[in-house]
Amino acid sequence: MDLTKITTEKRNKNSKNIDRSSTMEILKIINKEDALIAKVVSKKLADISEVVDLIYQKFQAGGRLIYIGAGSSGRIGILDASEMLPTYGISTERIFGIIAGGDDALKLAKEGVEDNELLAIEDLKAVNFNANDILIGITASGRTPYVLSALKYCRAVKGLAIGLTMTTDPELSSYVEKVIIIETGQEVITGSTRMKAGTATKLVLNMISTALMVKYGKVYQNLMVDLVASNEKLKARVVNIVATITDADSEVILKTLATANYNCKNAIVMLVKNVDYQDSVRLLAKHNGSLAQIL
Repeated sequence: MDLTKITTEKRNKNSKNIDRSSTMEILKIINKEDALIAKVVSKKLADISEVVDLIYQKFQAGGRLIYIGAGSSGRIGILDASEMLPTYGISTERIFGIIAGGDDALKLAKEGVEDNELLAIEDLKAVNFNANDILIGITASGRTPYVLSALKYCRAVKGLAIGLTMTTDPELSSYVEKVIIIETGQEVITGSTRMKAGTATKLVLNMISTALMVKYGKVYQNLMVDLVASNEKLKARVVNIVATITDADSEVILKTLATANYNCKNAIVMLVKNVDYQDSVRLLAKHNGSLAQIL
């Protein structure tokens, strides 16, 4: 394998002397390289937008969104997916991540598993991956065998296969319906794709999942009206959101939230439309959970 042909494996001329630099100089080198990433991502907004629309079509029809990757790519996918339940009330069965090597690989690096093509197929079969689902294969190099195998399987069962990579002319292009290529260039430490490539991955997944949730009616204005109030901080946030939208008295809000089991959307509908809890449930069901259509 000739790694020198992979962009992320080439040497960065701006950091060749990093081992002889002061602490401040090291940090400046890293920061300067990191500052390039958002600009690079901005050049691919059209591709990201197309991907979001493709995903939304299947997700709205009941499909699942699944991220898959090895190493840092897998961890970042799981990180993004794990926030969908508390932030948007989306079941962990509808959006989740898979990492080569399983949950143990979240804490301990399992470098060898990224070459295991059969494992990828087994992992997708274990979650009953099917034609209704969406798979985003994440690989900085664009050639990770585990990810390529997963994308091939996705196409074989007629699922929607999307690729996310940081390398020009990636091998995975042959196995996906759409690929997002973020040209992050050479890493500060040669080949350490947890750095710039990892940052770009997080930015892109943030965009995809957030845009999907906005389109899916999980946001009103810019408020997370479907959050799960599982701790005191989130309960306080629910109170603030309801107050912002309804202008109701705090005592009334707390009483309404208690009746609505701290469901933010239901409480808002109850207060604005002056209906009881059951009517709020019916209204939300009628309008597919969209507050914008009700208020």
